[in-house]
Amino acid sequence: MPRLSARARGVDASGIRKVFDLAASIEDPINLSIGQPHFDTPQPILEAVDRALRSGKNAYSVTQGITPLREKLAERIAASHPGQDRGVLVTSGTSGGLMLALMSLVDPGDEVVFFDPYFVMYRHMTVMMGGVPVAIDNAPDFDIDFDKLAAAVGPKTRVIVVSSPANPTGAVLDADTLRRLAEFADDRDVTLLSDEIYSSFVYDAPFVSPSEFSDRVVVVDGFSKSHSMTGHRCGWAHGPPDVIEAMTKLQQFTFVCSPHPVQWGAVAALDVDVTPYVDDYRRKRDLMRAELADAFDIRGAGGAFYLFARVPEGWESGTAFVKAALERGLLIIPGNVFSARDDYIRISFAAEDDTLLRGVAILRELARSGPRS
Repeated sequence: MPRLSARARGVDASGIRKVFDLAASIEDPINLSIGQPHFDTPQPILEAVDRALRSGKNAYSVTQGITPLREKLAERIAASHPGQDRGVLVTSGTSGGLMLALMSLVDPGDEVVFFDPYFVMYRHMTVMMGGVPVAIDNAPDFDIDFDKLAAAVGPKTRVIVVSSPANPTGAVLDADTLRRLAEFADDRDVTLLSDEIYSSFVYDAPFVSPSEFSDRVVVVDGFSKSHSMTGHRCGWAHGPPDVIEAMTKLQQFTFVCSPHPVQWGAVAALDVDVTPYVDDYRRKRDLMRAELADAFDIRGAGGAFYLFARVPEGWESGTAFVKAALERGLLIIPGNVFSARDDYIRISFAAEDDTLLRGVAILRELARSGPRS
């Protein structure tokens, strides 16, 4: 067998994929593990992609993205960031944007700080860059402890990654916290990288980006969650022009460009009102919290479409709880996929109500009965 690189050996298979593999034999599973919207891509977007396909827009686009999309994004970014000079790049999904940002900012041995629980790619992408991941535990309230942050940031720190709303917790940081975080990073000459893929799904307050408080913040966002375009692979990044230029150069030799016809769909997406979807997920969030409040400790959940719930007393781990749920046909994700801790589970409420209520019944039963002896 060919010798694998240290980079490949250093990355574990996704814990989410392992759950899917375990569940492959389950007939008609109750799927509350999914990390994507349960509604289809809105029709105006599909029609725009179809027109692009049929009109011959099937070759490469320019690496930085088609002009109509970049101009429309730049207009919106300028309106929310008055006085800032921010470059814009269309990326191959938000994951592509995250990878390009880290490739542009991190050398081997550099440290990347993020908050635990965290989106799984933060750790693995850092390893792929040859960087050193540094996770800061922010359970149980999922807020930022600045004393812990100050202790974790040192001379080798190059990037702090933040996501609000966050996957897996749904936690939303308030404006004061985000301002303080942006100023903290600036004071230490560290780049703050803000993952804003769930920016449309904020339920209890207006969305706030840390980039509003500093022109040094690099932002990645996309259409995957807000417009149910996870398979289309179209996102964007904005930030200091020199960073965006470096990301554009690296995209040329990696992803080349976001899929060309999809970019025309993204132009249409910017005019699609997603408020009805957001309102529906707020209702589902409220339903799930009400149904599970007496059985689980659930914090965060101010945005995205996840509940990160602590397993009830009597259960030795989130992994054990998930295994018992799988035996009953319920798919959820153990918290240790996203954390050094193994006493949580992630529940997605991106599903039809009847699926949610079937899952609730099993979750409540497991909480009540405890593990089998």
